[in-house]
Amino acid sequence: MRTIRIGAGAGFSGDRIEPAVELADKGELDYLVFECLAERTIALAQQERRREPTRGFDPLLAARMEAVLPLCAAKGVRIITNMGAANPDAAARTVRAIAQRLGLRGLKVAAVTGDDVLEAVLADAQLSLAEDGRNVVDLGRRLISANAYLGAEPIISALRAGADIVICGRAADPAMFLAPLIHEFGWAMDDWTRLGRGTVAGHLLECAGQITGGYFADPGYRSAPDLARLGFPIGEVNADGDVLITKVAGSGGRVSAATCAEQLLYEVHDPSHYLQPDVIADFSNVGLEEVGPDQVRVYGGDGAPKTGLLKVSIGYLDGFVGEGQITYAGPGAVARGRLAIEIVKERLRLFGPSYDELRGELIGVDSVLARAPDPHIGEPHEARLRVAARARSWDDAERVGREVEALYLNGPAGGGGVTRSTREIVAIGSTLIEDGLIRPGFELLES
Repeated sequence: MRTIRIGAGAGFSGDRIEPAVELADKGELDYLVFECLAERTIALAQQERRREPTRGFDPLLAARMEAVLPLCAAKGVRIITNMGAANPDAAARTVRAIAQRLGLRGLKVAAVTGDDVLEAVLADAQLSLAEDGRNVVDLGRRLISANAYLGAEPIISALRAGADIVICGRAADPAMFLAPLIHEFGWAMDDWTRLGRGTVAGHLLECAGQITGGYFADPGYRSAPDLARLGFPIGEVNADGDVLITKVAGSGGRVSAATCAEQLLYEVHDPSHYLQPDVIADFSNVGLEEVGPDQVRVYGGDGAPKTGLLKVSIGYLDGFVGEGQITYAGPGAVARGRLAIEIVKERLRLFGPSYDELRGELIGVDSVLARAPDPHIGEPHEARLRVAARARSWDDAERVGREVEALYLNGPAGGGGVTRSTREIVAIGSTLIEDGLIRPGFELLES
């Protein structure tokens, strides 16, 4: 039975580039997919595009394309990515310029558009945020972005038009892997079983190194060898939608039933009802079988008709956060750190503004697990203090870091290594719109 080999070249915006080069060179791929766009990432990209209309795409786009384009062009590997973020058109022009500079003539680059639905969202006074029920329009000028999760269809259209590189903005992560399967195997858009299985394959691959042992190792319990050279995954998918997960021979990491099972359930609320733009995927009957070293066969899975609704990621401004950090070391470090927190909080109460939220913690002591100390473990001899607050203005937020820095000469003994920062908060919410309200399309450029 014919198979399509798809490599996952990235699982987030800042991911490593070397494993993608290894895939392009040695993976014997048909497609290389870069999944680089999270909810907050696209809101920040929208901010950047507002500041500079020629920007707003992934900051590593050029570096990734310069690294893999010559190999992909030589081997006939087609590329699909959401690195277009808030500006797929500008991203496509950038990639075309890179191809021309590298002497790669005749490459076709498609920019998929239609996910930016800010105007449609503002036109509907009834839309509310799923997280707290507020009307989206009430966010007013604080609203900076609204991007719908597109499905596979515009990517398929670009592939049919001959695109060698397809650059999307906000697309559903599995859809970027599902699209080439539909295109290559000719699956019908209402073949719910195969669409569901293709979504299983896409979901398994979308986080790249996470399924090959990244984010898995726990010394003494679970191992993944040679993580410094972690290889990214390859999915070998057949016409029925079953997939063999593997990686380049000799690369670091591990593909096992355990790594695949963890990724299968990652970010999935109901495995039998995984809502996607193209299908409601059912993971509940998926089977995993280790068929060789670093080879796991994934079979089964199903699907049901799509809902006709699309999730929209809403980005909006939500105040400012200021923070400061300082380290205390030596005997009594924890007690001195706790005293320092009390001092900063009291100074902010006496001399600072009111804060929407104020938190003080000792990293390594109580910043993650708020529980009583284990009497069998000695008190740590170093602690990193962090005080952070949410404020309505930049100046109020900045006051927090200044007070922590003042601990140098106005606090307990032995503090050092102060850092401070202030930033605007980009909050993320979500809503749903009917898929008939969007008009996705693509523009094709040639190098």
